[in-house]
Amino acid sequence: MTHLPYILASYGLFAGMALVLSVGAALRLKKARARLATLERTSSRPSGAPLTP
Repeated sequence: MTHLPYILASYGLFAGMALVLSVGAALRLKKARARLATLERTSSRPSGAPLTP
């Protein structure tokens, strides 16, 4: 009996979780950058100016 299936399963789980976590982090980063761009765009305009750039 070999332990190869258990070893492959553990590596597979590790790779799957790493993929899930990295995709989630990339999506959160994209959302945060968009929010930052919105905040920077609205804070740089003078008060009383219209919202359109």
